[in-house]
Amino acid sequence: MNPKDDSTQLPAKFNLDRDIVFFDIESTGLNVIQDRIIQIALIKYFKDGRSPEELALLVNPGIPISAEAMSVHGITPDDIRDQPKFGAVAKQIYDFIGDADLSGYNSDRFDLPMLTEELYRHGFDLKPEERRSIDVQKIFYKMEPRTLKAAYKVFCGKELVDAHDALADVRATVEVLAGQLKKYEGVDYVDGDGFVTKAPIKNDMEALHSFLSDYSIVDYTQRLRRDAKGDIIFNFGKYNKQRVADVFRRDQNYYHWIMQKDFSAQVKKIVKSIMDGIKSQKS
Repeated sequence: MNPKDDSTQLPAKFNLDRDIVFFDIESTGLNVIQDRIIQIALIKYFKDGRSPEELALLVNPGIPISAEAMSVHGITPDDIRDQPKFGAVAKQIYDFIGDADLSGYNSDRFDLPMLTEELYRHGFDLKPEERRSIDVQKIFYKMEPRTLKAAYKVFCGKELVDAHDALADVRATVEVLAGQLKKYEGVDYVDGDGFVTKAPIKNDMEALHSFLSDYSIVDYTQRLRRDAKGDIIFNFGKYNKQRVADVFRRDQNYYHWIMQKDFSAQVKKIVKSIMDGIKSQKS
């Protein structure tokens, strides 16, 4: 799909009880903590049915772009040298998103945590835990394991041109979700153990969010998880699979170590809340 296509050609009609923002980012690399955004594109659909709005920005990351990333998206240092730093556009992006739900392709593992980190650095808390997330890749991988380009071919019947241009990719994502809703209407999902979910793909963002969510995952970097009892446990390091609260009660230095090291803002916020709860119990 050509990124110059007019947004009025976007076909999707979604049943919304909240606004939803489809988005895609290109970055200096794949580390959601250390790398930085160099391009972001967002399309906002409104629950009141008015025409979607688009926002597309190039950003000067202030750090080098890795050769691997450049080979994927083709954005060079010359392309972004005179563009604003992220701090100059953070409020614009945050305000554009507003209270909307969020959707993208592979967004839960990459785009959303990276955007959350970038905004948090500049004083804006996206609070992803309070939003519904519709990762279109998860629908595709659960129902038809492929790539975005293949998804576009399968669900839209067209070839995706200019893949890895952020605006082209996010427009394709919108069309793919619309195609998935049509293709899987009334289709049951059978997981690897033979358990059946009756017709989970429907034009209902809450239903999609519930179907796609892994409630054992606590943060986007998957450093924390929930055990079978619902308690938050570590998913790394020397205390792997141990309850965070139990560890902090006997080893507060581990809490301070996490707060000082290169963990995501989301992880730090969660462990701080747990430690605050422990302190309040003692007082």
